[in-house]
Amino acid sequence: MYLTFAWRYFKAKKSTNAINIIAWVSVTAIAFATAALLVLWSAFNGFEGLVKSLYSTFYTDLKVTAATGKTITLTPDQIAQLKKIENVKTISLVAEEKALLRNQDFQAIIELKGVDSNYTEVTTVEQSLVRGKFLLGDADHPGAVLGVGIENAVAVMSDRAIMALSVYLPKKSVDDISNPLASFNEGQIIPNGAFAIQQDFDNKYVLTNLDFVKQNMGFQPDEYTAVEIALVNTEKEQVVKNNIQRLLGPRYQVQTRYEQNSSLYNVMRLEKYAIYGIFILVLIVAAFNMIGALSMLVLEKQKDIQILQSMGATKGWIQNVFLTEGLVLAAVGAGIGMLLALLLCFLQLQYKLIPLEGTSFVIDYYPVKLVGADFVIVAATVFIIALLASWLPSKRAAGQPFELRN
Repeated sequence: MYLTFAWRYFKAKKSTNAINIIAWVSVTAIAFATAALLVLWSAFNGFEGLVKSLYSTFYTDLKVTAATGKTITLTPDQIAQLKKIENVKTISLVAEEKALLRNQDFQAIIELKGVDSNYTEVTTVEQSLVRGKFLLGDADHPGAVLGVGIENAVAVMSDRAIMALSVYLPKKSVDDISNPLASFNEGQIIPNGAFAIQQDFDNKYVLTNLDFVKQNMGFQPDEYTAVEIALVNTEKEQVVKNNIQRLLGPRYQVQTRYEQNSSLYNVMRLEKYAIYGIFILVLIVAAFNMIGALSMLVLEKQKDIQILQSMGATKGWIQNVFLTEGLVLAAVGAGIGMLLALLLCFLQLQYKLIPLEGTSFVIDYYPVKLVGADFVIVAATVFIIALLASWLPSKRAAGQPFELRN
């Protein structure tokens, strides 16, 4: 019944044209604010999905590192127990350290990552090769796969390289501290391939075999810097993380993919919250228009209110009619905004209307991804603000004195 009255008031022509104008201004403001927020959030969702897919190429489902210090010790028995944990698919042992990579007069500081043969089963780096092959060799004949940024820095093409590259790794322990050169071991690696994932990785990492890094750093047989783990079902990562933590103890740190990149994900989330805050401010401005439109509507419908009171309508009933009127205005605005957002996102997905400037991106257009939860949050926010904005005019309508006239 409330909705019937509210809808008739919304459609009916008002005696004062300003009421119609103010009402449609508030509807338009809500529509554009809703559409803008959903389109921006969809773009954020698209970029977030893209970034996560790029980072998931290099970062694994779970990673075990030292809680303090740089290295961990894992015995063959502990490794076997790790593999037996439910939902663990594959594990890869890692030895990683900063190093100097040199090609004659060209050099670069790199992150040299030594991995075992299981590494291609816990990551998809091999699928990101742009040149050469994923060949890491062994301790005696080490090969390397370079990020394309490192290739540029040391002026080498991995699939055409003839000469080996020199790599200088810090020793774990040094006998003669008076000789700086004694602090480093020099090795030679043959570049066999290059990968292109994302600048953070392409300009930083060089992959080689685990034994080469351990040998040049003076690691013990059971000493590593990390264990990277792939799961059968990533939805159970927290359960597996807890099981691994119980098995290894407090000296080890177990991180999920999110925890390995928490700063990145937190920044992306804060940006989304900032856009939401701006959206609320726009809705508050629209709410003032709604208050004005409803207040003028109350003045126009004084005779209707008198008639309804004479027919037995209570103050609460009359207040609910005008509260519903405010919600109708908000629902029309939010509905138009949502349809507009759906249309714009569909056109972007189908026709890529808005391109990304530059040529160094993985894709050449703004990615968008529609998420149902975003629509629910927007609808709830519009509903709450409209309810608050409608309360004062509806209270005034309910407070109209009842007068009997001859």
